Amino acid sequence: MLLRPNGLARAAVRFRPAAFAGTFVALLMTVAIVSACGILLESGARAGLPPTRYAQAPVVVAADQQIRRQVGSGEGAYEEAVRVPERARVDAALLERLAPLGRAVPDVVFPVRGDAGSAVEASGWGASAFTGAALAAGRAPGAPGEVVLGTGTGIEGDRVSLDTPVGKREFRVVGQAGGTGVWFSDAEARALSGHPGALDAVVLFDADPERVRAAVDGRAQVLTGAARAVDPRLAGAKELLTGLGGSFGGTATLVAVFTAAGTVALSVGQRSREFALLRAVGATPRQIRRIVATEALLVAPAAGVLGCVPGIGLAAWWFGQLQAKGAIPGGVELTVSWIPLVSAAGTGLVTALLAGWAAARRPARIRPGQALAAAAVERLRPGWIRTPLGIAALAGGVACAGLAATSGGEDAANAALGVVMLFMLAVALLGPLIARACAAVLGFPLRAGGASGSLAAANSRAHARRLASAITPIVLAMAFSSTLVFLHTSEEQAVRQQQEAGLLADHVITDPPADLRGGVAVTRTSVLAMFGTGPEQRLQSASAQGVAGDVTTVQDLGVREGSLAALRPGTVAVDRSLAQSARLGVGDRVELRLPDGVPANPEIVAVYTRGLGLGQVTLPAADLTGHTTAGRATELLIRGPVPAGPGSAMSTSEWTTAQNTDREVNAWANTVMAAVLGGFAAVAAANTLVMTVLDRRRELRMLRLVGSTRRQVLRMLRWEALLIGGAGVTLGSAIALATLFPLTKAVTGAPPHIPPMLYASFAAAALTLGLAATALPARWSLRRGTYSL
Repeated sequence: MLLRPNGLARAAVRFRPAAFAGTFVALLMTVAIVSACGILLESGARAGLPPTRYAQAPVVVAADQQIRRQVGSGEGAYEEAVRVPERARVDAALLERLAPLGRAVPDVVFPVRGDAGSAVEASGWGASAFTGAALAAGRAPGAPGEVVLGTGTGIEGDRVSLDTPVGKREFRVVGQAGGTGVWFSDAEARALSGHPGALDAVVLFDADPERVRAAVDGRAQVLTGAARAVDPRLAGAKELLTGLGGSFGGTATLVAVFTAAGTVALSVGQRSREFALLRAVGATPRQIRRIVATEALLVAPAAGVLGCVPGIGLAAWWFGQLQAKGAIPGGVELTVSWIPLVSAAGTGLVTALLAGWAAARRPARIRPGQALAAAAVERLRPGWIRTPLGIAALAGGVACAGLAATSGGEDAANAALGVVMLFMLAVALLGPLIARACAAVLGFPLRAGGASGSLAAANSRAHARRLASAITPIVLAMAFSSTLVFLHTSEEQAVRQQQEAGLLADHVITDPPADLRGGVAVTRTSVLAMFGTGPEQRLQSASAQGVAGDVTTVQDLGVREGSLAALRPGTVAVDRSLAQSARLGVGDRVELRLPDGVPANPEIVAVYTRGLGLGQVTLPAADLTGHTTAGRATELLIRGPVPAGPGSAMSTSEWTTAQNTDREVNAWANTVMAAVLGGFAAVAAANTLVMTVLDRRRELRMLRLVGSTRRQVLRMLRWEALLIGGAGVTLGSAIALATLFPLTKAVTGAPPHIPPMLYASFAAAALTLGLAATALPARWSLRRGTYSL
């Protein structure tokens, strides 16, 4: 019976559409946010690439590009999968084990450079069996020192010098093939790759996949069909999309649902006079609840259908931008199915029903004789459900803030993430009490504004619930936008400061030739390090550098324990954040996975403080040999004059700027997340303010009829808007600071960096939004000829 259409509900929506416009907008935006995040989540879960290199390979044996480990014990145990930073490889011994099952072809791919300096892809000639490479002239390489050049490489001559991962070598050109590759004999390709004991993959022809799986016995993956698309970037794209759609999407959905629920409750509360009249003329509580439910069923489905359109557009734009910035490979496609769309529309419908039911409980239960009197005056008594819950959320936020302030490393970061959510929940639940307190505190300066200011202060105190519904979205916008944006500015500031203070070199040569001397060669990469202790241990990516030479001559890492002079193969120096998280010090051993996933357990010989800017893990370059895709140093740090003939060298300031450019994707992602959450909350705030002002048309017109001028009424509303904006900015800033201080302490070891002009722009935007969303509907309500009640 609850879902049966109701004539009163249909009439209300039909003849008073303006009363439901705010609810419609809030639900539409909620569906848009939820559907966009759901589409990204589904795209990450279903992401795939067509086989390219192995398209003509029937069976491919390759290493798993993720490290999988069991975390926890008992019923709470789960499998953790962490992406390998670079390319994971299989043991070359598998080649002999698989040879009896069919024609087994080893595959290794590595970069080489000619005299022109541009990198080209090199491999063994055996790979031509599945890549389609064909000779255009000459013969295939068969002996050491022979090479086949692609016609598009730009490398010419009968004898060529190539810079390989194991150094420069002279080769005799014995053939040419189409494309841009370089081919050696299979044996020499394995030797030149820098990792002769490991292969990128083994390709089998005329082999039964099941027999191959039995022979491999879990030491590698046996891939057929679409799974042959072995691309390390795919795992990164899946991780990014599922993180955006899941982690950020969960937060965004929670914010959107809370905001939409508040708007629905406001809309129902504004019609308390109507419900009171219906109760007075004999409507039963069940009929009141049915009216509210039917209204939700009339408004929410339409908002759900229309909200999916901007949701799809937002997801497509977001996905396209990530793809354009290289974070997602070009072959991955956006997946749009009915699942996230129906889920988002259902979320909007359930939100509207639950919020309407909760808001209709009081007018439905009140006695008919008391209904009209109760509707005329706002209830001052705190709710017996939301108030205890709000106090609990506030206490939890304070506890998390205290824990974050007294903890370090990841513990502080994890606690800080709960601060913003708990405080926002407390603001939403304790809104009327907080609004009353803000009206009391900020009401004193308002009274200095004359009669209009005094009337604004009195209105705010008397209508705390109305005030709270307007303040809460502004607090949301300010808190989330400030947290996301200023976390990034704090990290950027710390990185720049550490790089400027820690880089002692005068020049940096990127991608130097293997035989260039005169400085300290540095290999920049990432490793997986074990963060945390006990059951909370987890593998996490950490920036790393491999150094060949005395690193103290070109870098000041800010050593606090131990000495970099003890750095040798089998040892490591780590940043203080990693050491604190894992509770390790000098003399302890740290669990690492090298760039290709190979485990290592080096001894810590130094702990330093400038890892955010220069690298969280510092290893001897020898320990990275054969474990990186490039197989060579990525930089040469030079102190003093630049050696002759190495190509272009950049100054340290130019290098610092280039490093900042590499972090553009992170900066852009943070900005977009702040824009999505902040923009949603800002529109919700404007929507709420417009609804509030339009609901007060009788009050505003009555003020005009008793002698107030139009200017005085508008001035009163401006004072109220400033109170709302000021309270929202103050509370949002306080929540952001309570989150940022422990979070930046954990990430950077320094207090948050808040650019004054950027913060001022946020505050000005919030105040301007409040003034505009109040003034425009007020001017419309007070237009000439509308002063009758």
